[in-house]
Amino acid sequence: MTTGLRPLTTGELLDRTFALYRSHFGLFVMIFALPHLVVLAYQCLSIALQSPGEPLAVAFRQIFWGLGALFLTVVVASISQGATVIAVSDVHLDRPASVRDSFSRLKGHYLGVIGMSLLIQFAVGAGLIALFVPGVLLALMWSLSVPSKVLENRGVTDAMSRSADLSKGDRGRIFVIWLLFFVLSLGVGFLLQWPIELLAGVGSRGALLRTSPGWQVASQGATFIAECLVGPLATIAFSLVYYDERVRKEAFDLQLMMSTLDATASPTSPAQVGA
Repeated sequence: MTTGLRPLTTGELLDRTFALYRSHFGLFVMIFALPHLVVLAYQCLSIALQSPGEPLAVAFRQIFWGLGALFLTVVVASISQGATVIAVSDVHLDRPASVRDSFSRLKGHYLGVIGMSLLIQFAVGAGLIALFVPGVLLALMWSLSVPSKVLENRGVTDAMSRSADLSKGDRGRIFVIWLLFFVLSLGVGFLLQWPIELLAGVGSRGALLRTSPGWQVASQGATFIAECLVGPLATIAFSLVYYDERVRKEAFDLQLMMSTLDATASPTSPAQVGA
């Protein structure tokens, strides 16, 4: 049984997150990068199709392309998160993992994960716009929805309810993890964007350069790299939180151990563990 299947402190959980990320860097970055290449291609296409015109028409075109990019980002992010959850589960439970296998095993969950992600994004966004705090609370409550759906083969609302149950009583730790990776994402994004902004300079020349297609593509490329580097970390962390909550509340470590012993005793009837 993997040594990670025991109650972990926040520090141990973060240490395990970075350890998995370092030891399987190529696996996790590729899983995250492949779907996001679609978003990058879409953004580059929108830049290439830019054309001068009336300010109002240009603004409407920008809003149209922007909304399309937002929708596409949620879709591909949900796919990459689902595949990453599967890869983390395999690695965490000492099973072989690969990019191809992770996406292949997600096939039956594509629509469900995408629909659930859109629903959560809408609800959290509405909560943030309304009073901010409700949006944060909803985000914490549903932070384990993707692992619950993918690893337990649950429906959308059932997975969200499952996440609420598992995260209950431990949302302070989940908030700290969210905050850490949010700050890390901002920091890495700034480090990659800073050289581009520095080269542009200030004043009217800098403003003109920033509107040029080449500069916009470079900026989108830097954002893509930052997302691919930091994006997997949060999903790894919350996949581990999912297992940690199951160990704490359901003795999942003992369940796995017993199922392993049963499978060893009866090799013709391998036990199925809900993970």
